[in-house]
Amino acid sequence: MSRTNFLSTHQIEAVAVMPVHGGDINDSFRISTTNGQQYFLKENNLQSFPGMFAREAEGLTALRENSTLQIPNVIACGNDDEQQWLLMEWLEPGSPTKVYWENFGHALALQHQQSNKQFGWKNDNYIGSLPQVNDWQNKWQAFYTNNRIMPLSEQLRQQGKFSSKDIAAAENFCNRLPELMPEEPPALLHGDLWSGNCMCTINGSAAIYDPAVYYGHREMDLGMTQLFGGFATAFYLAYDNAYPLDAGWQERLPVTQLYPVLVHAVLFGGHYVQQAANILKQYG
Repeated sequence: MSRTNFLSTHQIEAVAVMPVHGGDINDSFRISTTNGQQYFLKENNLQSFPGMFAREAEGLTALRENSTLQIPNVIACGNDDEQQWLLMEWLEPGSPTKVYWENFGHALALQHQQSNKQFGWKNDNYIGSLPQVNDWQNKWQAFYTNNRIMPLSEQLRQQGKFSSKDIAAAENFCNRLPELMPEEPPALLHGDLWSGNCMCTINGSAAIYDPAVYYGHREMDLGMTQLFGGFATAFYLAYDNAYPLDAGWQERLPVTQLYPVLVHAVLFGGHYVQQAANILKQYG
């Protein structure tokens, strides 16, 4: 099925298809239609990333049902033997209002109060282009150990980037998790909440997209917000006011950021490998 056939199957008559730049995983397009509607289309190779868009659509739908943040509506998702497509509503960018960050922080706090009996998710999905394991666990220590830290540390060893000492440090880090992070109920997470996966829309409200959804420790989302630049101070103050954090969450940032750093180390290597090793050495 070609892109044209995919659109026509869903009764989308395109008059213009404009590439959208900024991502490094998918080919993305802004679709303008004969009736003045606009859509956002993503496409990728199905064999390289099987089920990626189906899992993304699942995550977006879960967020739309459980968050007051603006989440793009999924119009259609499909694939053939080679390609996969995800068609969503187009979100028009705008300028932040004075209360943009405050409203954003408050809304994320409300989202994180959507809980579950266990940590995990009903399906494995992706974080970026890397498969993400979401097997259910009763305790955060077990989830972070078995689904996050140790599998990626082992991948780095198989790539020749981690030594046996690094693996031992990872094991020690995981053993220390009960003392490193406070107990929290599972929270509905975006899962990849850095500045590139959110925007201010035309109505001045915050939108989030490109999720890696699961029920996890809520400080994971906050750690991610500070990994590549950070959000405004008003965001964190409003979040803490709506859903107070345990003292010292800023000091725990390396603990929560270890997972995305490991993801980047596996995907890109370079300085991320040393950054991950340094965190493990610090706590392990």
